Amino acid sequence: MNLAVRDVRHNAGRFAFTTLGVGLLLMIVMGMGGIYRGLIYEATLLVDSVGADLWVVQGSTRGPFAEISRLPANLEDRVLAVPGVARARRFVSHTIQREHQGKLLRMVVQGLAWPDDKGEWVPLVAGRPLRQAHYEMIADQSLHLPLGEKIRLGKDVYEIVGQTRGLVGSSGDGLAFFTISDAMAIQFDVPGEAMRLERAARRARVEAIDLGRLQPLLLDRAAGLNRGIPALATPQVSAVLVSLQPGADAAAVRRVLSTWPDITVYSTQEQKDLLLAGMVDKARRQLGLFRTLLIIISTIIIALIIYTLTLDKIRDIALLKLIGARNTVIGGLILQQALLMGACGFGIAWWIGQYLFPHFPRLVLIANEDLVSLGVIVVVISTLASLLGIWKALHVEPNTVLAV
Repeated sequence: MNLAVRDVRHNAGRFAFTTLGVGLLLMIVMGMGGIYRGLIYEATLLVDSVGADLWVVQGSTRGPFAEISRLPANLEDRVLAVPGVARARRFVSHTIQREHQGKLLRMVVQGLAWPDDKGEWVPLVAGRPLRQAHYEMIADQSLHLPLGEKIRLGKDVYEIVGQTRGLVGSSGDGLAFFTISDAMAIQFDVPGEAMRLERAARRARVEAIDLGRLQPLLLDRAAGLNRGIPALATPQVSAVLVSLQPGADAAAVRRVLSTWPDITVYSTQEQKDLLLAGMVDKARRQLGLFRTLLIIISTIIIALIIYTLTLDKIRDIALLKLIGARNTVIGGLILQQALLMGACGFGIAWWIGQYLFPHFPRLVLIANEDLVSLGVIVVVISTLASLLGIWKALHVEPNTVLAV
């Protein structure tokens, strides 16, 4: 019988509890890698889902996922006139945090370019796409808003008509889809008193100039609605999404758009790279550092455990030497125990993780290549950890078994 297996059976309880502890530690290492992959997936999910070929953003900026980008809404019509462009859509996306039914509710408001975009591309698990220009929304299930429920955002009440699953923003908050006019109304909503004060301030500024005193009707216009004042711009969008015609030359379209001084053009891949290099880069490096520290700690812990188990069987090792056992047999005993502990710990980590990771607040995405790489790491750290025990075993004198 294999000596390592026999020794494990002799100390089954200690080996089992020790392996469980190693497995929990490896589960955290596995979870760190999964959290990183989930972070990347969630950060780029929205960029991939909207299906744009080019992103038109404010000039000299890096786009709405890296910084504030503001464009006039009518830029959509200008872009649509460029040869090779099949579709141009306004893009509005922002995060809000409100209270609903006594609970904190945080969501990413995503505007759909109604009426061209009614949300048919959104993968629904229940309900339907938007059917009217106002007061309807599609919510991700992570927001816990059931179909038919109504929620007040700003000055309007919206009804949940559709539900998605797994659509979240880069911060992990669930997406909520509105028509773009509703999304902009939510974004630029201000309290009634603030609006009244702004109108009064406009009236006061007009009264202070000669034109206001000569034309009193301008005072009423200044104190009226924003849309009644031509000099005030309409609310702006974050970007314009461009879809090209089949067979169109993306480089040629981009060259034309790049001549416009008020905008900057990016491809979808460039927008994703900017997003990952800015928002996700520090989190990625921090998770990588924690994972490296955990691997080092795992190596040290397994080494100490193997060393302690070796000390417990010093007399057995001495007896083996006394009856003529070779050093390779004794070293193989300790190495096999370390590898067995690492393999069982890896299995426990994977098994427990299947049940725990889905309950984490952020997505934990475990890829097959991560499991393979972690398996290789476990073999390496188990081998390195066994060296301390092997060193101790090889220095045991055979006559130790005769000591009282």
